[in-house]
Amino acid sequence: MPARVRDALLALRPPRCAYVYDRRTLVETAARVRAALPAGTTLLYAVKANGHPDVLAALAGQVDGFEVASGGELALARIARAGLGTATQIVFGGPAKTEGELEAAVESEATVNVESLLELRRLAVAAEAAGVRVRTALRINRVDAALPGTHQMTGAPTPFGIDEAQLAEAVELAHGHPSLRLIGFGLHAVSNNLDAAAHADFVAEAVRWSVTASALHRVPLESVNVGGGFGIDYVSSARFDLSVLAEGLAKATAQLPAGARLVFELGRFLAADAGWYAAEVVDLKRNHGRWFAILRGGTHHFRLPAAWGYSHPFTVIPIETWARPYDRPEVRDVAVDAVGELCTPRDVLARDQEVAHLRVGDLAVFARTGAYGWDISHHDFLRHDPPEFVVTG
Repeated sequence: MPARVRDALLALRPPRCAYVYDRRTLVETAARVRAALPAGTTLLYAVKANGHPDVLAALAGQVDGFEVASGGELALARIARAGLGTATQIVFGGPAKTEGELEAAVESEATVNVESLLELRRLAVAAEAAGVRVRTALRINRVDAALPGTHQMTGAPTPFGIDEAQLAEAVELAHGHPSLRLIGFGLHAVSNNLDAAAHADFVAEAVRWSVTASALHRVPLESVNVGGGFGIDYVSSARFDLSVLAEGLAKATAQLPAGARLVFELGRFLAADAGWYAAEVVDLKRNHGRWFAILRGGTHHFRLPAAWGYSHPFTVIPIETWARPYDRPEVRDVAVDAVGELCTPRDVLARDQEVAHLRVGDLAVFARTGAYGWDISHHDFLRHDPPEFVVTG
């Protein structure tokens, strides 16, 4: 971790428990992604990954806009858009938009990725009432759109997108409402794919499909939104290779007609490496032959390992100060489970991690937690204090 992150953690009062987000890492990651994408590509940040205002503010100068999936995220994106930066666009996706959210999307001049025929009708009513034409993309759940990854969105029965078999009906419905301006398709397919070559092939195929569907159904093709899905490996050194992606995308964009833009909505890949979750060891105990490091924190702060069923590695920051009237518990050269403060045996962040030396009062630091950390966690269970939030860089 950068020295500035370590220093920020050491400056906290015990018992330490915090997320640290680093602006410099956010900016550098976004720059690397931008360099790998073809010229003219639209890069959006998916707010669902981490909605902290300072994260959005740091990325507002690096991306073209934000992808949101709720009225609350829309409000955050509008604030970030109002600041200085290049992030002027907002795309509203998600399968459960309410009438109020659609009205807010219309009022904010967002592009709406429509996910059902009913939603298309609701959007038309909202746009007509506002007296505007709203930029509309049809999110399609295609039959053959599979990619490797942890979460499959399309190419399978899911709540996401309009069934490809209903495409003609959706287009006809949209053409019948002058308040809707069709601009293309949303084809987001997967979350957390580590195979960059496969991802480039998916994008190329999505472009081919969009060009064909556009011609067949008379849809002006201004946008081919391929979503996000660039993966992060939390347990090893494997990386989504941006150079491999860049080489493959050059072929994909060659098929785009003049005036059409490729759109990416990245959340995890932009934010994960910019976050660290740290929790102080409050107890060390051995139970039925197994060592447990009990933390001032847990899955109510960082739910991802429990939700995905993996063990998130941690590093140890030694804390030398010990001002207690009793001996300091410690272990050496053992495997420990890092567990939280909740009253459930599922409050586990890491299992069987070898530690050379660990004491009560030391800090366990979990890297790559800038995305889908705090934002997806069950904060109110047991009503423990939240972590602190520190922004560096």
